[in-house]
Amino acid sequence: MYRSCSVCGRIHPEDKMCKKVYKKNTKESQFRNTNAWIKKRNQIKKRDKYLCQLCLKDNIYTYDNLQVHHIIPIAKDYDRRLDSDNLITLCRMHHKQAERGLITEEELYKIIEVPRRVGRLKI
Repeated sequence: MYRSCSVCGRIHPEDKMCKKVYKKNTKESQFRNTNAWIKKRNQIKKRDKYLCQLCLKDNIYTYDNLQVHHIIPIAKDYDRRLDSDNLITLCRMHHKQAERGLITEEELYKIIEVPRRVGRLKI
């Protein structure tokens, strides 16, 4: 039987799935457990009205399975890890696409520069 791979996004036979490799002691993984990150992550979700910003671009209101994405990855520029201009709220599907490079940094930056369209929306 074939299944969609949660690591690479491709379809594989069930017995040949990719395996995630976790680097537990990296600076990036340690950062994700800090109070500073948890607080910033919550601020970004609140700023983005608890909606996936890519779905919202298409007038779709996705508020489940939200994740905060670093547009420029922490591994590339550790100094921007808490920079609000480098963070965007995405649903899990769009976050995976952004991580794989299917959604460009430029596209994500355009979205966060657009004035918030949901300012008066009551959820």
